[in-house]
Amino acid sequence: MKRLCVFCGANPGLDPVYRSAARDLGTTLAEAGIGLVFGGGSVGLMGTIADAVLEAKGEVIGVIPQTLVDRELAHRRVADLRIVSSMHERKALMADLSDGFVALPGGVGTLEELFEVWTWAHLGLHAKPCALLDVAGFYSGLGRFLDHIEGEGFLRSGVRDMLLIERDPATMLAAMRAYRAPMVPVRLTRDET
Repeated sequence: MKRLCVFCGANPGLDPVYRSAARDLGTTLAEAGIGLVFGGGSVGLMGTIADAVLEAKGEVIGVIPQTLVDRELAHRRVADLRIVSSMHERKALMADLSDGFVALPGGVGTLEELFEVWTWAHLGLHAKPCALLDVAGFYSGLGRFLDHIEGEGFLRSGVRDMLLIERDPATMLAAMRAYRAPMVPVRLTRDET
């Protein structure tokens, strides 16, 4: 694993534990020789994780749309800042540059980004690991909801297991390194009623 894409909030969140977790993950990545691919912003948890990787002398690649650069949200200390024309282009480039995906706490944008790459994995478009870093139980409710979705028959067997959920960065990285994409056929059934 050479690079991980980290999706996270453009806000720091209310609990200081989120910022601390972003710093810890950034330092852990750099110390493990794993580069960071992120949304290119200087604000919130995005800026925090990039700063941590830079301070630990790790590789950082930011990918940001021109509209956010124009709003002065680009991280100016990131030497490899790739400016793209749209959010779609941003997500595609981040995916191409990365060997796996992690979501720190964040809002709907973070969830949308993670769910998109997880969907791509389910469809067999890539075999890269997708993970949630469950900082202070931030994602525990989501994990229970995903179990409910699976129990109600809206996730095929094996799809739920394609999303790793861990509380500790080192444990998460170990699980991501050991990850082997399961063979989950995409099969749609016609409602017979």
